[in-house]
Amino acid sequence: MFTGIVEEIGTIEKIRHGAASAVLDIRAHKVTEGTKTGDSIAVNGVCLTVVEINTGHFQADVMHETLERSALKLLLPGSRVNLERAMRADGRFGGHIVAGHVDGVGRITGIRRDDTAVWYSVTAQPGVMRYIVEKGSVAVDGISLTVAKVTATGFLVSVIPHTAGHTTLAEHREGDAVNLETDIIGKYVEKLLFPAAEQSEKRQNTGGLTMEFLSQNGF
Repeated sequence: MFTGIVEEIGTIEKIRHGAASAVLDIRAHKVTEGTKTGDSIAVNGVCLTVVEINTGHFQADVMHETLERSALKLLLPGSRVNLERAMRADGRFGGHIVAGHVDGVGRITGIRRDDTAVWYSVTAQPGVMRYIVEKGSVAVDGISLTVAKVTATGFLVSVIPHTAGHTTLAEHREGDAVNLETDIIGKYVEKLLFPAAEQSEKRQNTGGLTMEFLSQNGF
């Protein structure tokens, strides 16, 4: 589990492509401290397993599913990426619950400066937008951000200078693709509620007793 508080900006040194997968070699320093093979590091918000680590860099496998569902497939040698080690149990929870499992790829459609802050407009698919709520949380390339406004096809976030200066967000331009992960709590709530609604519909279709039926008939 991660928090969306980026620890370091790393640089892609090499990318070794397989038939449908890839191996990333990433230059980094802070996130390699205390990290060992098998540990997890979020790369632009995608949870990857460290398969090899040496002083100043680490390697991670990227499977086919991850490449298809994220913007990692667009990375090139020299690309800068947001990095965060998995959260320690005794650490501060500075952002929100981030699983490192990307829900989809969004696209930056607008960048507007507002005094010291910068507004980013991001479009996303309906399957992602259903979990985006105003004043809720969203991870954009692994950065925990607060949703300032929701539109019919996307959302807006307002970014303070500290966040822009310590992540790759300031390097993005209109049209760039970004990894999006919505708040996992909303997805779990929906999953828990949906079976109950499904069972209620099944009982009604089979003529079983329901609270609504009993109320309508004076019970």
